[in-house]
Amino acid sequence: MAALLIPRRNRGMRTRLGCLSHKSDSYNDFTAILPDKPNRALKRLSTEEATRWADSFDVLLSHKYGLAAFRAFLKTEFSEENLEFWLACEDFKKTRSAAKLASKAQRIFEEFIDVQAPREVNIDFQTRELTRRNMQEPSLTCFDQAQGKVHSLMEKDSYPRFLRSKIYTDLLSQTQRRLS
Repeated sequence: MAALLIPRRNRGMRTRLGCLSHKSDSYNDFTAILPDKPNRALKRLSTEEATRWADSFDVLLSHKYGLAAFRAFLKTEFSEENLEFWLACEDFKKTRSAAKLASKAQRIFEEFIDVQAPREVNIDFQTRELTRRNMQEPSLTCFDQAQGKVHSLMEKDSYPRFLRSKIYTDLLSQTQRRLS
């Protein structure tokens, strides 16, 4: 009887692991997280705008739908923590209250920078330690080096893959089909 249970248990485990390892990279994943309703958003997005995202990584990040598409892509690669950290830093730099500065900095550090953080970003030891020292007296620039490293990593690694991804190519096709 025990021998019959083991294969069934293994089959269930394989199914669960298969679901975890399945990386969806489709246009539908992008439309599901659009800031507006997908159909309305896509009617507003022109082929020219979507094509411009290939001009530079910063152009992509500055466009609402470009950011949403890139986020959807990073989720398929299980690396959205890089973008979330970069966005958290951008928001942090807008902090005007000295009282909120330290608590926001601590939250970002604990979530993204600290070793074994829940959404730890991939930065080198020196950058991590510099950021840890910066936390002793948090300022609007305390994450600048770490944010720069993560930006560079996304620009050199994730961004080129995004431009070749099914999400992006399908999106371009959809905008071009609307024109015909």
